[in-house]
Amino acid sequence: VQLVESGGDLVQPGGSLRLSCAASGFTFSWYDMSWYRQAPGQTRELVARIRKSGGGAEYTDSAKGRFTISRDDDKQMVYLQMNDLNPEDTAVYTCNARRVYYTEWIYWGQGTLVIVSA
Repeated sequence: VQLVESGGDLVQPGGSLRLSCAASGFTFSWYDMSWYRQAPGQTRELVARIRKSGGGAEYTDSAKGRFTISRDDDKQMVYLQMNDLNPEDTAVYTCNARRVYYTEWIYWGQGTLVIVSA
């Protein structure tokens, strides 16, 4: 099982980034996919989640209206489009896959660093 994130970069305040997560080794369409982030000195927090089978998406309050999560089940990819970035968005962003069916499966990527700074 692999989750490989990409797209992290240094960006100026007000800028945009698109993060990608490539999944392999499991049945992607069965899993809810999420992006988490962890800022320096902070605990990891959920940024956005997109549920399987067209179950919709949800966002943390700070991401609503600025970030959009999407998935492509054929390509086994999940994306996070981030607009109007601010320094508080600086963090390591990590992809997560989760499935619950009698038991729970959870997979994590290694993360990609986003720095928002002038």
